[in-house]
Amino acid sequence: MDEQIREIIYSETYETYYNGLNERLQEKYDYVEHIIKTQRIVNSKFIKKIEGSDFYEARISVGSNEYRTVVFAVDAENFVECSQVLFLNSFLKKDKKQYKKEVKFAEKLIENYLED
Repeated sequence: MDEQIREIIYSETYETYYNGLNERLQEKYDYVEHIIKTQRIVNSKFIKKIEGSDFYEARISVGSNEYRTVVFAVDAENFVECSQVLFLNSFLKKDKKQYKKEVKFAEKLIENYLED
């Protein structure tokens, strides 16, 4: 068993999305989550900084479909140093414009998280 480096905290929005996925997609998400939890340096194939924001994206590929989860490093300035990450919201990537909408939504979710 790999040593856990990071704890993942799930927003209600993310949990609702994840629970609505089919089993194959859930397995892909679980695989990427395992990598995030157990590897200090995560390949950009799986996690990448979203330009112009404080967020990262977890990246899941299934066939020609690209799924993204907006992720926030809770206790550090960057992803490599953090020990807690917050999974905010997920979506099926359609185009670049969608990122702005999803980042704005993630900003609202993070505000709610910080208030609690």
